[in-house]
Amino acid sequence: MRANSYPIMMEEDMENGRSYQERPRAFSTVRSKSSVPLAFRLLMRVNPRAVIILSLLVFSGVLYVGASTSPILVFVFCICTLSLFFSVYLTKWVLAKDEGPPEMSEISDAIRDGAEGFFRTQYGTISKMAFILAFVILGIYIFRTTTPQQEASGLGRATLAYITVASFLLGALCSGIAGFVGMWVSVRANVRVSSAARRSARESLQIAVRAGGFSAIVVVCMAVFGVAILYSTFYVWLGVDSPGSMKVTDLPLLLVGYGFGASFVALFAQLGGGIYTKAADVGADLVGKVEQGIPEDDPRNPAVIADLVGDNVGDCAARGADLFESIAAEIISAMILGGTMAQRCKIEDPSGFILFPLVVHSFDLVVSSVGILSIRGTRDSGLISPIEDPMAIMQKGYSVTIMLAVLTFGVSTRWLLYTEQAPSAWLNFALCGLVGIITAYAFVWISKYYTDYKHEPVRLLALSSSTGHGTNIIAGVSLGMESTALPVLVISVAIISSYWLGQTSGLVDESGNPTGGLFGTAVATMGMLSTAGYVLTMDMFGPIADNAGGIVEMSQQHESVREITDVLDAVGNTTKATTKGFAIGSAALASFLLFSAYMDEVASFAQMPFKEVDIAVPEIFVGGLLGSMLIFLFSAWACSAVGKTAQEVVNEVRRQFIERPGIMDYKEKPDYGRCVAIVASASLREMIKPGALAIISPMAVGVVFRILGHSTGQPLLGAKVVASMLMFATVAGILMALFLNTAGGAWDNAKKYIETGALGGKGSESHKAAVTGDTVGDPFKDTAGPSLHVLIKMLATITLVMAPIFL
Repeated sequence: MRANSYPIMMEEDMENGRSYQERPRAFSTVRSKSSVPLAFRLLMRVNPRAVIILSLLVFSGVLYVGASTSPILVFVFCICTLSLFFSVYLTKWVLAKDEGPPEMSEISDAIRDGAEGFFRTQYGTISKMAFILAFVILGIYIFRTTTPQQEASGLGRATLAYITVASFLLGALCSGIAGFVGMWVSVRANVRVSSAARRSARESLQIAVRAGGFSAIVVVCMAVFGVAILYSTFYVWLGVDSPGSMKVTDLPLLLVGYGFGASFVALFAQLGGGIYTKAADVGADLVGKVEQGIPEDDPRNPAVIADLVGDNVGDCAARGADLFESIAAEIISAMILGGTMAQRCKIEDPSGFILFPLVVHSFDLVVSSVGILSIRGTRDSGLISPIEDPMAIMQKGYSVTIMLAVLTFGVSTRWLLYTEQAPSAWLNFALCGLVGIITAYAFVWISKYYTDYKHEPVRLLALSSSTGHGTNIIAGVSLGMESTALPVLVISVAIISSYWLGQTSGLVDESGNPTGGLFGTAVATMGMLSTAGYVLTMDMFGPIADNAGGIVEMSQQHESVREITDVLDAVGNTTKATTKGFAIGSAALASFLLFSAYMDEVASFAQMPFKEVDIAVPEIFVGGLLGSMLIFLFSAWACSAVGKTAQEVVNEVRRQFIERPGIMDYKEKPDYGRCVAIVASASLREMIKPGALAIISPMAVGVVFRILGHSTGQPLLGAKVVASMLMFATVAGILMALFLNTAGGAWDNAKKYIETGALGGKGSESHKAAVTGDTVGDPFKDTAGPSLHVLIKMLATITLVMAPIFL
């Protein structure tokens, strides 16, 4: 990307010998390319009536295919369509707000150009890698063996290959769109939040929440729409349940490629965006705050624009793709287990058990929309109102969402999971959902407790800064380690209780053995994600508030305005941390379900039972060690990438301060574009190595031990070693992600707490120590930690897709 696409200060000030602090800052709004994707530009040129007619035809076609599959899908499609209309309403409401004075909008334009330019380049690179992997999958599936069920249904190798590749590419495309939506809204809402902060804290909060809500609703809607359309299309095209064709209970397995595509894009989006945002943030903080003693987001800092751009590409775009992938993986795994259980129990109409996850997330759209609308502005926005606690306001909205989710979940289970074979089974599954909802709330509360400076852990961490940098690091590491205990206990209770609720539901197979245990865990996972829309809204709120604070600081607004955005920013750090806890909890449950689906698929391919993995076998134990090692090596490479890129930024910022001493006196302009170019090119380069490690490792281990098993007479050795690798990687990944996310969030808010005036306030020795802790935590919480959420689920989906090469 070219440096002249980024902000430069007006040359007139320097020529006249005047500081640019005395005048409104002007930023270049020249764009080298259109920021709107080609498809949207073409669509905007079409006559609006033609677009409406085309949309109606498409919707009619979707409804027809859904009605041909199941009436349940008609309900799902209608809710998703209404939700898209609601997202349009939110967009218009947010964009109708003013952008404030010219200097605000010009800074915002610069951030937008940088974010959209990087997004275009990053996703261009990801799409090339996705097409290469699609060809690899095509080759593997064309030469793979088929299961007896697939042979009986008449599905040939080529058909299965094209279905899997199409699912993979569609999942990748939808994940990319989810990321684009997250970034698109954030770069337009940030300046409107900044402007609103000049009038009212409550109004700025409402704008940030509704902007995040738009992104959240679209992401959840796309995940549900994508899976539902793929399912119904395959159902009609393959003639499912007709004589001599595939059974409906086997259909969900064809959707696994969709989850893998979503995971693939989300992993690289999270890695690239995380490296970008944290390298810029670390570089800006170390030189700006610690060495030069200037405030955060000060316009004199050459890395400030790169930092603000990073909030959008790292936190918004990447998190949108991450949550999209989480929901898609959970829906598909639950559909697979629902179909398997219905088949074993000989349930006459299994569609309710298979489509149940889609209905739950349709209701999620409804209850999350109500929660978003429950956060209202002040009656008289013309008056400057006192700063309220934004976290308390959002917690009320979350409470409303949870109460409605409990009601709708009960309705869903009674509607879809009632069966004459076990009339009370639906009640057991409703309780499983309640376990999941309680688990979600517990994760949000635990994350808030360990990362919000209103609570003791963060305040003790801030206090440790008063005795130096080293004690701050020690206290932060110990806090992160301690924070893994409660979430693990919660996950353990959730898995065991939901399993036994399902197991005692009364559903049995032909031999009379209880079969509902795993599906009970799947229902608990759905319960946990039944408020995903609102949780993602809280997550998107964070980077929007962070950007708003940067715009306020760079445009040098009144101190009272910065106080409002500082409060929103601190709360945003907490909401981001709670969402990460929520994401890792759902990843743990979803991976458990996908692991079970993997074992079933291997048994189907191998024509022999595969019920357990014995880690007393040396090769299988080695597989577990390799899985644990993968987590640590992946995290190390992700953090190292941030560190190396940050060093380049630090050196560049130092160089500019030395060679242009007038920067500190507002007499010379920083070269923002140079820092943006450094982090953009480095993040694209550095994301490849850890991403390739995650994709290649399970395939390489499976193939090597498959060859070893063939030579030693152990036909399932490759599949078993991969299962062990997956199991250990999931356990190690959950603990590592919890540690990284919480420690990083706590370090950040300990710094924010000191900046409120505690322990000496800004510029004190305690503050400098806290900044050091914050820079250590940056790659933890925004690069390695979130990437592990995706890695855990991607390992599960890649093993499902690649299972044939392990046998």
